[in-house]
Amino acid sequence: MSVETVVVTDPAAVASPTEWALARSQVHAAGREAAAPVVELPLADTDGLTLAEPLTTLTDLPAFPCSSVDGWAVRGAPPWRVVGRALAGSVPVPLTEDGTTVEIATGAMVPVGADGVLRVEESTRTGDGRITGVLRPAPEWRAPGEEARAGEQLLPAGTPVDPGVVGLAASCGYDVLRVRRAPRAALLVFGDELLTTGRPGDGRVRDALGPAVPAWLRRYGCTVDPSDVIGPVADTLSAHVTALRAALDRADLVCTTGGTMHGPVDHLHPALTELGAEYVVNTVAVRPGFPMLLARVVGADGRVRFVAGLPGNPQSAIVALVSLVAPLLAGLQGRPMPVLPQATLAEPIRGRGNYTHLALVRVDPAQGTAHPVRHVGSAMLRGLAQADGFAVIPPGTQGEPGERVSVVPLPLLFGERL
Repeated sequence: MSVETVVVTDPAAVASPTEWALARSQVHAAGREAAAPVVELPLADTDGLTLAEPLTTLTDLPAFPCSSVDGWAVRGAPPWRVVGRALAGSVPVPLTEDGTTVEIATGAMVPVGADGVLRVEESTRTGDGRITGVLRPAPEWRAPGEEARAGEQLLPAGTPVDPGVVGLAASCGYDVLRVRRAPRAALLVFGDELLTTGRPGDGRVRDALGPAVPAWLRRYGCTVDPSDVIGPVADTLSAHVTALRAALDRADLVCTTGGTMHGPVDHLHPALTELGAEYVVNTVAVRPGFPMLLARVVGADGRVRFVAGLPGNPQSAIVALVSLVAPLLAGLQGRPMPVLPQATLAEPIRGRGNYTHLALVRVDPAQGTAHPVRHVGSAMLRGLAQADGFAVIPPGTQGEPGERVSVVPLPLLFGERL
């Protein structure tokens, strides 16, 4: 899919906002076009990355018939004479005579010629040391290919690698995986009014996004080095251009906070012009967070980098993250567009006219209901800190109790609650 972009030529021009769902699809497509390079890494180094090709089995799973219990592999009718042992990690001697058995451990290969496996707790010994008991009707071993056949696709390309995937790959016989590396992100904080330490006051406000945005980016699969978090950057065009150039030399994605409008100290648009950037999306018809943008810059090496302009108001900035940055990063990692879960509104949520409204909610996972939270102004973070995600109220509608709506989850360290 080709992504239509607009060259930044007139920084004073106010773009017509892109519909929210369309903006998400456009930035995801842009990310797919510039997807991170494929690398081959040892299994232990792939957690958190993305499969670059389907995971197929290198052998049947299991590769041989193996006992699912501790007990006795038997042939013929009881009582059975003990002729050996079958331990995990070895090939047992075949059973060639009726009335014979070998002691077998869980996971051990079932000997050729065995008719069944008798559980140890359901067996008894006769006076002459033979084994007797009644076999269960169902087999007590796993047959070759019971889980998967050699060459069968288990997971598609684009699957995030987690410990479960690592373990599955190892069980299939993989030593390395072909994956897409994690995008590297940087953050530039704009605004002379910002404090990085201490309490706000005397016209100065504390920077809340410098500490928070890198943590969100890491949860979306980025690497963010502390040295790549810069700011506050001076409110001059030259400082913005210099900071952006330096960050783009190191990062695949540069997020900026503030400066996305066209005021006297909003220098992001002119800086993008200086860099020869192209807009993928310039403003989105969403509230809060309307003045967000995503632009791409082609480096001297021919590789595409991205600049995500986040609004300066903290909640609006997070709306921009979930709206544009999340689908972009999914594309860069070769992952599909995130599918939004749904929940039932427990209370009404007002619409925002022709704009999509992203409303902070807590989700009751047991009931599947979404409950609006308080303190949700664009400059507020109190509501965000208590929320699970944003309920999506489409343009021209109101959110009514009992209505099913999509929810954009906030990424959590150990997976999403929704």
